[in-house]
Amino acid sequence: MEPILVYGFPAGSSMGLVAALEWLGKPYRLCRVDMLGEMREPAYARINARHETPALVTEDGRVLTETMAIAHWFAARDSDRRISFEPRSAEADRMLQLMAFLNTGFTGAFTPLWAALEMAQPDPPMQAVLRRFGREMVIERHDKLEAMIGETPYLVGNHPTLADGVLVGVARWLDFHEVASSDRWPKLAALRRRLDADPAVRYAIAIESGEVLAGTGACRGHVPLPEVIERFGR
Repeated sequence: MEPILVYGFPAGSSMGLVAALEWLGKPYRLCRVDMLGEMREPAYARINARHETPALVTEDGRVLTETMAIAHWFAARDSDRRISFEPRSAEADRMLQLMAFLNTGFTGAFTPLWAALEMAQPDPPMQAVLRRFGREMVIERHDKLEAMIGETPYLVGNHPTLADGVLVGVARWLDFHEVASSDRWPKLAALRRRLDADPAVRYAIAIESGEVLAGTGACRGHVPLPEVIERFGR
């Protein structure tokens, strides 16, 4: 059985992991989940009790959650080093450092903005505070990332890696929440343009939107969420 990546829409961070699977080039399947609907249903807790995406069903039927854990699972199977580097190498250390930053402080900076947007009962004063605080956090984290970006075409080296996959799923939230123009951070903006033009990223965005687009051929199709829950839910 091919591994199944459970990814969320709309604008899910897991879109970057779909791109990473395309870069990896090994057979996989997908399961598309509406984060505003299906993911919140009680049945989804059998896949992830925290009602979050992404999740990965491994070849032997185990369910693995959390972006960093799934990315490490990809890296361990990257025998051709298409999306990672030799363990203990300087490149591997830098990739892990960037992934950790992106998956913690960078992603977390958007939390107040999502909280304001998804508030069940509107509270304008509270939402205004959350948006102001969130914008300040997001700008500060973008400043930090801009300073971390080197002179290579991608975050680590001359080809996209898992670090770029973690970035690309979240970086677009800057535009979604209308925090600031991406041109405020020239190196990051150039990297985003490079990634947005990448065929694997374009494929992942199309798939997330429910469109049909030819990829590398590594994706062997979608599995409906009810089937994933029934077969692999805890």
